[in-house]
Parts: sequence; structure tokens; C-alpha cells
Amino acid sequence: MLQTHNYKMNPFSCFIKVVLLITLFTLSESRNCNNTDHILISKAFASVSNFNTSWFKCSNTTISQINLPSKNLTGTLSWNYLKNLTHIHTINLSNNSLKGYIPTWFWSTPSLTQVDLSKNKLGGAIYGSGSGLYSAQVLNLSYNRFTNLVNLSSFSNLYVLDVSHNNLKVLPYGLSSLMKLQHLDLSSCNISSLLKPISDLGSLEYLDVSNNHMSGKFPNDFPPLSTINFLNISFNNFTGSLPYDKVQRFGNTSFINSGMLFKHANVTKNHTKTHHAPKTMSLHSKPKDPNPIKKHEKSEKNKKPFWKKRVFLIVVISGTLGLMLLAIGVSICCVYRKRKMSKKNKWAISKPVNHHQPFKLDKSGPFAFETESGSSWVADVREPTSAAVVMFEKPLMSFTFKDLMAATSQFGQESLLAEGSCGPVYRAVLPGEIHVAVKVLESARGMSHDDAVCMFEELSKLKHPNLLPICGYCIAGNEKLVLYEFMANGDLHRWLQDLPTGKTNIEDWSTDTWEYPIDSSSPEKMEWRTRHNIAVGIARGLAYLHHAQSVPIVHGHLVPSNILLSDYLDPRIADVGLSHNQVNSPSTDSDVYSFGVVLIELLTGQTSSEEMVTKTRKLVRDGRGVDALDSRLRLGDNSVSEMVECLRVGYLCTAESPGKRPTMQQVLGMLKDIHPLTTD
Repeated sequence: MLQTHNYKMNPFSCFIKVVLLITLFTLSESRNCNNTDHILISKAFASVSNFNTSWFKCSNTTISQINLPSKNLTGTLSWNYLKNLTHIHTINLSNNSLKGYIPTWFWSTPSLTQVDLSKNKLGGAIYGSGSGLYSAQVLNLSYNRFTNLVNLSSFSNLYVLDVSHNNLKVLPYGLSSLMKLQHLDLSSCNISSLLKPISDLGSLEYLDVSNNHMSGKFPNDFPPLSTINFLNISFNNFTGSLPYDKVQRFGNTSFINSGMLFKHANVTKNHTKTHHAPKTMSLHSKPKDPNPIKKHEKSEKNKKPFWKKRVFLIVVISGTLGLMLLAIGVSICCVYRKRKMSKKNKWAISKPVNHHQPFKLDKSGPFAFETESGSSWVADVREPTSAAVVMFEKPLMSFTFKDLMAATSQFGQESLLAEGSCGPVYRAVLPGEIHVAVKVLESARGMSHDDAVCMFEELSKLKHPNLLPICGYCIAGNEKLVLYEFMANGDLHRWLQDLPTGKTNIEDWSTDTWEYPIDSSSPEKMEWRTRHNIAVGIARGLAYLHHAQSVPIVHGHLVPSNILLSDYLDPRIADVGLSHNQVNSPSTDSDVYSFGVVLIELLTGQTSSEEMVTKTRKLVRDGRGVDALDSRLRLGDNSVSEMVECLRVGYLCTAESPGKRPTMQQVLGMLKDIHPLTTD
């Protein structure tokens, strides 16, 4: 009986064993898969939660698609591994919770044609390379946190572009060069630009620019409407003429709250001339049939010569005006290009260094580097790997001076951001996509190694939202290099002064280095509240240095170029603690005076100078402070009185006698009283 019982149970036991063996074999295969693409995928998603490697079958074939929509993926993707997938053509990671930003070099993946990253938490900017073309044909970045799209001329193969529901604020630069584009969605992007730059996109079949603050003339500034099948311009600020046939074709909802559009019936070619003005009509009314022409054949024959003369005059006048406008436009472009080539706004965007390529040195040190001004500095080290980079927030990251050389193209001029009073500043992208600004401290060359380390350690302890944080440092021979967090919006001086005034439409496809053209007439620049918030932020930072320390810390060189702006235009004071090597020891009173000068520049829009300060002080003293205000500032509510009151604070700060100047704590209180709603 026992033997019979065992015989009956054996088939079931064998089945269980087979299932277990197959499961173990499958798991072993998935864990020990040696397929190169499978390994790259695993590394790319190593920091992403809820990712399962079993979604990709391990085989000898290459991976050509990544389709993981709605997988509840959270975390940051390592894009550099995906770039090495040689046959990848489709990436769909939509409807997840992925964070971070997308590096520029990722888009140069040769086989990549379709990318859908919609409904995530990705941010930052999308940059074109400025040289070379990308193969992407479909790009969906909607419902994310992107703030800019720059140099889209590299994406010339795009057929579909959807960037809706982001915070772009301005029209993506380079959009007008996408001549193959058929589907364009810019809705709900908080854009305040003119629509005119995309008027030549003749291949468009779908256009949605709804729910923005865009302006322009309809239909003149739009792409040809004859080829467009879907159009939505609602909730914008357009002006112009809206024929009834356009309403019928695209529907009433396409034009809701679209601006000041004159709605009228269509005037056909055979419509006879009347002495009555055309009647306006609602979006729901129907045009009346034109009068039969037979009744007026005789009168039309009599009027024909008159109309011929009139058409001839209109053609001549229009041609003359067109040539004049063309000449003026060419002149303006030439002047602007000359100015642009002389002042490169590298703070906004510079060509990123591809630090993923192997970096080799053909010789040992010392290493000498020259700047644009002709000055030079020397890192007196034999081996660049012997000079370590100390990172305060990332102590486990191991970098050396060699990494800085690789990340800045050996401190080449293409990475040079500026040449300040303390030394040259370079942009660097360290391994791990760490964006930093590297400053060479020329004034610290005489400091000993221990003194420099002590100085950097003390500076790293200064933590305030309105101070530019120090990320790390490197001591290479006599040269001391300090690493700061990179601020893509540049400094306050460039934001106020170096950019052209008035509304501009700047797109340049001719140069290898493409510069990010910020419109100086942007809403942020014209808003008094924005400038007031910048002033309050600077005052907070200085008050922290002067009053929140056991011993007051003096900046010593507070100028607009030493005030950097974050993505949200919050000010960050740079070069803190680097003035102790100056011959004339500065004081907190001198900081207050410098702040007053910065405040006056914020209100007047004029470059800082002794003459500008004297002139503004006289206007304030004579009760004519309003005459000194920047004409670009929007006026409204109580803004004028608040601006004048703010100028009075600048007047107090720039008093000739230091004893008559207020403290920064008092200055901060006065500025906050001017507009109490300013957030802390």
C-alpha cells in the first residue's frame, strides 16, 4: 500500500520540481544576462524605483524599443547608458514620475526617431547642439517642468512636437527652422512671445497655441491656414481680422478669448462695392448672399479704369514701403550681430563639454592656460590627478584637477563664462551631470595651502538662500580654484544691461556657437514686483553676512555682475569672503553704499557709474524721482509710488558720510515695508 501511494504522488512531485527548476533557470538567466543592451538598460534604470529587469527579455538580439508607459517609475534616469544603445529608435516613458533633466548629447543618438516623455516631472532646458542634425521625428515632452527649448534647428527632422503644459514663458528658439513639422502643440506654456517666428512653417497640419499670453496679427503672423486641419488660438492676445469661413472651418472654440479679433463676413471677388461699412457679426451669425452682379454691370464697367489706377498706386506704395522696411531690417540685423559677436552671453548657454569621451594628456605639467583678455594662469602640478577636488555636499565623489580640465576642454575659451575681478570663471559639467562654475582666484595665489583650505572650509559654512553656495575647491600648485553652483540665468548686470531693449525676434543659425537670446522686454524684466523681490533678496543676503555672524562678514565688492540669478530669478550673491586680500580693507558701510548703487541700477535700468548715482540722487532730492525710473517698467496700481520710495532707500544707502547710511538690517526692513506682500 505504501509503494502504491508513493507511485501515485510521484507525477505531482515531478511537476513541482520541473516548475521550480524552470523558475530558477529563468531568474538566473535574467540576473546573469550578458547581453550588452540588457546590461545598459539595467544600469540606466538602476536609480529608478519600481523598475523590473524582467520587462526586457534576455536574448542575443539588440534592444530597439523601450516601451514603459504608466509603470509607476520614480527617480532619475542615467541617460548616458541609453545613448550607448546603438539600435534604439523608440523610447516611451510617458505617465510616470521620472525627475531630473535630459543632457544635450543624448539627442545625438543616431537611431533615435520617436521619444515620448510626457506626464513626468522632468525639468530644465532642452538644448540643441548648434552643429549637426538629430534624427528624432516625434518628440512629446508635454506635462513636464521644462523651462526652455533652445536651438531647435538641430531637430530639423521633427514631424511632431508637443511641449504643451510646461513653463517655457518664451517661444522655443529655432522653431522656425523646423520645415518638416506637421504637428505643433504649445498650449498652456505661459508663453508671452510673438507668434510671427513660426509663420513660415508651411507643412503644419495641427497647431495649438491656446492658453498662453501670445500676441500677433491673425491671420498674417500665422502659418498658411490652407494646410492646417486643426487650429486653436483661444485665450491669447491676438489682433486682426477673423473671417466667417475660418470660424466655420475650425469651430467656435478655437477662438474663445483669443484677443481683439474683428469678426466679419467674407467679401468675395464678385461682391459689389457699397458705401456702407461692413457689418460686424457674432461667431454664430451667417453671411448674407452677395448681390447679383448683373444689376451693376454698367456701373462696374465705368469704374474699372479708376480701380486699375488705384490698384497700381497701392502696388507702387506697398513695394516702396516693403523695400524700406527690408533695408531697415537688414541694418538692424547687422548692428545686432556685430553687438552679439562682441558680447557673448555665455552665462545663458555655452556648448556643453562631452566629458563622457576619454580624456588623455600627452604631457605632464605644469599646465598654462590663457584667457580672452590675454592674461594667463599656471597650474604648477606635474600630474593633474595629484590635485584633488574637494566636494562639500558630495564627499564620496572622487574628482581631480584632471576632471576639471576634461570638463572645461582644458579651460578653453569656449568654456570661459567671464573674467571677473577675482579671476576667470569657467563652466564645467563634471561626471554625474554636476553643473558647476569654476573660478580661478588670482588674488589667493600667495596664500599657503593650509590657509586656503581653512578659508574654503569657513566659506562652506555660510548657508543662506541668497548666497551663491560653494560646492567645492581644488588647490593646484599656487592656483586656488573654487567651485560654485552654476546659474544658467547669468548675472544681474547682463539681465539688465547687456541685452537689447524692446521686443526682438532673435534667431541665428549661421554661427557654430549659438547664444541663448533672452528678450529684455520679457514680462519678468518689466515687472516691478520682480525687481523688488531681487532687491529684497540681495538685502537679505547682506543682512545675513553683517548681522547673523559672531563677526560681521564684509563682501567688499558687491556689484551687479557678482549677483547671480536662479531659474526663478532669485538673487544669489557670489564672491563672498574673497575681499580680505584687498589693499583697502572694506567695511559694512561700504557694502551698504554698494547695495545702494545696485538698487539704483535696478530702478533706473542704467549702468552703474558715479555720474548715474549723482544724477539719481539729485532727482530724488528735488522730488523728481519718477523721472529716473526705467521706462521699461510697467506702471500700475501703487507701483510708481513704491518705486520712488525704493529709490529713496537707495538715496539713503549712498549718503556721502558713512555714519548717515542705514544698516542692512534697517534697509531690509524699509524694503519689505514698501511692499509687505514680498515673501520671506
